[in-house]
Amino acid sequence: MSTPLVGVGVQVSPPRLLPLLIALALVNGQVSATQQPIEFNTDVLDVQERGNIDLKRFARAGYVMPGEYSLVLNVNQQELPEQPIQFYPAEKDPANTEACLPASLVQQIGLKEEFTRQLAWWHDGQCLAIGSLDGMTVRPDLGSNTLYLSIPQAYMEYSSPDWDPPARWDDGIPGLLLDYNLNAQTQRQNQNDNVQKGYNLSGNGLVGANAGSWRLRASWQTQVDHQTGSGEPIHQKFEWTQYTAYRAIARLRAKLTLGEDFLNSDIFDSFRYTGVSLVSDDAMLPPNLRGYAPEVSGVARTNARVVVSQQGRVLYETLVPAGPFRIQDLNNAVSGLMDVRIEEQDGSVQAFSISTASIPYLTRPGMIRYKLASGRPTDWRHRTQGPLFASGEFSWGISNGWSLFGGGMAGDEYNALALGIGRDLMAFGALSFDVTQSRARLPQGETLNGGSYRLRYSKNFDQIGGQVTFAGYRFSERSFMTMGEFIEMRNLGVRSQSSKEMYTVSYSQQFRDMGLTANLNYDHQTYWDRDANDRYSLSLMRYFNVGRFKNLSLSLTGYRNQYNGLNDDGVFLSLSLPWGNRGSVSYSGTWNRDDNTHRVSYSDRVGDRGSYQVSTGWTRNGALASGFYSHQADWAQINATASAQSGSYTTVGLALQGGATATREGAALHRVAVPGGTRLLVDTDGVADIPIRNYGAPMLTNRYGKAVVADMNSYYRNRVNIDLDQLPDNAEALKSVVQATLTEGAIGYRRFDVIAGEKAMAVIRLADGTMPPFGATVQNMKKRDVGIVNDGGSVYLSGIQRGETMTVHWDEQAQCELILPAVLPADGMKELLLPCRALAPKATTTDLAAVQTNAETIR
Repeated sequence: MSTPLVGVGVQVSPPRLLPLLIALALVNGQVSATQQPIEFNTDVLDVQERGNIDLKRFARAGYVMPGEYSLVLNVNQQELPEQPIQFYPAEKDPANTEACLPASLVQQIGLKEEFTRQLAWWHDGQCLAIGSLDGMTVRPDLGSNTLYLSIPQAYMEYSSPDWDPPARWDDGIPGLLLDYNLNAQTQRQNQNDNVQKGYNLSGNGLVGANAGSWRLRASWQTQVDHQTGSGEPIHQKFEWTQYTAYRAIARLRAKLTLGEDFLNSDIFDSFRYTGVSLVSDDAMLPPNLRGYAPEVSGVARTNARVVVSQQGRVLYETLVPAGPFRIQDLNNAVSGLMDVRIEEQDGSVQAFSISTASIPYLTRPGMIRYKLASGRPTDWRHRTQGPLFASGEFSWGISNGWSLFGGGMAGDEYNALALGIGRDLMAFGALSFDVTQSRARLPQGETLNGGSYRLRYSKNFDQIGGQVTFAGYRFSERSFMTMGEFIEMRNLGVRSQSSKEMYTVSYSQQFRDMGLTANLNYDHQTYWDRDANDRYSLSLMRYFNVGRFKNLSLSLTGYRNQYNGLNDDGVFLSLSLPWGNRGSVSYSGTWNRDDNTHRVSYSDRVGDRGSYQVSTGWTRNGALASGFYSHQADWAQINATASAQSGSYTTVGLALQGGATATREGAALHRVAVPGGTRLLVDTDGVADIPIRNYGAPMLTNRYGKAVVADMNSYYRNRVNIDLDQLPDNAEALKSVVQATLTEGAIGYRRFDVIAGEKAMAVIRLADGTMPPFGATVQNMKKRDVGIVNDGGSVYLSGIQRGETMTVHWDEQAQCELILPAVLPADGMKELLLPCRALAPKATTTDLAAVQTNAETIR
């Protein structure tokens, strides 16, 4: 069978599969362990001109020509960033080449210090002698753009499947970022035949810059309110809430922070200050040794906006549908008392406070954890509020079961000293006890001395499926003052609260035989000078089957919030059953002191990126209807809500949460959940619409072939891959998985090897009418092979662009260049006749135009 040549009335044989022929040719070829040249049996090759064959590049296993190559380093199947690698003729065998691993690269491998001192070097001390470590091997693979290193694990620092030692941490590349969370709501309310309309715009986020290992961050928040027809002007404000610079100190396993911050302490209460801190960072430890972030839970009566703040600064803001919610992605650096507001769409507000209490302060044997800080207390307007202070605390793992911890805070007018001990009770859990003594000299001349005593406990009851996440008790004498209370008393002359006792319990229990899970949360706070506050909730959830209905879920939540002398009691009941492929139908009922609500809802997914919920129901005040839609766009997370109640109110809301990241390697808009967090810029070699996956919904690269994967785990090996199932037909991924271990706040950069373009059959002719030798390769302008010449000069080209200039290589160098026509065959199967002109020292624009015209004519 023959294929007609496009535009030429000749017949040629179709191209043969060169890789198969080369494999067959190896039947008589042998290669030794020292990589001797392979002898090809060319008798099995069906070629017309046996003298016109170039198989030099295949004749030596693993041979790489001398020069510099940009390669990804793969150490024991763990990937390091792409970097330039030099190949030099080997000292013992100049006919072969050897990769040069400089000292800067060897540091990234993560060798133990005692083995690092044993290393030998060659090429004037610039390159690692591979033989200096028994069992170490190096294998280049230019096809996958990778240099593979295999090193016995005994030489390596500790690592786990998802964690790398500090030697492999990546500070990323310089760049700018802008993260935002914007909310807009319009409402129409009927009150006693009086219609009021208005809108509310709010937002928060940060801008930042990365330079080397430094992270510069500035947080902002804004608010715009207006009631139409009220006669009031538009109320608007914009403020910068915090300026911070920080970096990781890998050698100390610590984080250095300059600027405005909240005191990060496990002993003393948190307050805002401007200064410097050095804190040992658990995030730099392996995952199983890291701490946890606080969790906020509650029940929304309607579609609501949840705002978590601390001393006036918004930490977290999101829209949630009606029902129970849990916020688990707060930054783990947050500590102290946080205020929670649940702003319902009917205008009501739930408010309560939570304490980010931590688990008992235990440290592994021989380890020391510490937190140092110094500065001046400030308010949210960046004004100094108190005298200079310095604080420090530590936890020392004395032995397998005992930890000693303590700390102090010193200043001109306020001093505090704390000491405690923690005990691992093994099967009985973990327990800690500490005492804090404070001394405050007030402006009125009075000096207060007082103590505070705290007991904390945690335990997992594996046999019965129970877990005490945290239980604690604290008693403070009336004369005891925290730094925050002292600042308030010093500046305002009043003390808004004087804490007395606090009980905290969080317990969960699984009844596996019944398929039932129970959660209990209890907070009790008493004061010396005002009413006690209580907050507790009990939730039950059970999954079960009824007839043909499978995986039904029934949940019941009861809660009480006693805040500033007022009780807010409520019960929430819901029943949900699957409906269709991915949808569900549910009933929910809410009972509280103000109203009873009954609601029937249907929810479903829209592709891989969206979900929605529609509901209808009734309350004491009339019928209601609502809708909630969420979509994970490439550039932002989009949430939209709409609610209406007959004769009462109508409201519509929209929330956008996303970011923009710009670097010298490119820029992209993206989704983001944690403002200012760690992210990875991926590059698909300028190819647009390549699907990228990490977790959650996939995203597509923008028109420049860039995408940003945000919310990466810091100091944790993250993997990002191309979704090959969704890859466009005209694209091919030579490398579909990248990984990175990034320091906190870093902008990482990784590149995928992607070839995009059309495919075509071609016949190459040289200027004298002959053809390139069998085995010659065709490379595009990115120096990537896109085809191998077969018998008769035929070649199958992939990933090509119209009008693209390519070069043909044999005898280990470029011999001539060809230019593709501006119009390629529509079916991709007709053969092009491509003239290949000898390379000139400097090709002019006129020369290239002439070659292009000639190619068009032949086509």
